[in-house]
Order: sequence, then structure tokens, then C-alpha cells
Amino acid sequence: MLLQWNKYAQRLGDKGYKIMESLLLINDPKLNGTAISIELPNEGSKLDFEKELNGLLGHLKGHLHNHDITIEVIVNESFENKRSFNDQDRYNRLLEINPNIELLRTTFGLDLDA
Repeated sequence: MLLQWNKYAQRLGDKGYKIMESLLLINDPKLNGTAISIELPNEGSKLDFEKELNGLLGHLKGHLHNHDITIEVIVNESFENKRSFNDQDRYNRLLEINPNIELLRTTFGLDLDA
């Protein structure tokens, strides 16, 4: 389920729907039987998410061959983004994308602490 969820998010991102992509990837949805629940940080995010809900459901139902899937959106105002964005995390993510970043860093003597 998570694989198809992420594929759908990537497809939206490729089409230019970056806000919806980030809402889908803000945290991992939880699966309980055929019910999927996702936590979002506020009502505005929930409204944006619900606009794309039918497309997401159609994608999941078709690719998972299960037409009993439902999605529940939970608004948690005290929600904290589970992804950390300090300098080291950003560097590690860039290093995953392009290992040549390490060569660039060492060649020019760049340091994350500076």
C-alpha cells in the first residue's frame, strides 16, 4: 500500500502538484485492515487533501485490487513534521541523490559547520 501511495505522490509531483505531493508524503499513512488513516497538521491541509481524495482512492483501489479501501483524514494541530531538516539531514539527502556531492565538498574544503 505504501509503495502505491508514494508512486501516486510522485506522479502528482511530476505533474506539478507539489502541495498535494507534500501532503501525501508529510508522514506515512497507517493501514488498519482496509482503512487507511493519515494525520495532517491543519484543516486547510485536510481540505486540499480531500480535493484529491477520489483520484488517490481510484489509484489505490485499482493497483491494489481491493475496492473496499477507505481513507480517513485526521487533523492534529499539534502535529510535528517527522522529517528533520537540519544541515546534516539535507546534506545526507543530497548525497543520496548525487554521490558526487562528497567529491565537491572535499575538493573545495567545504564543511557543514561553517
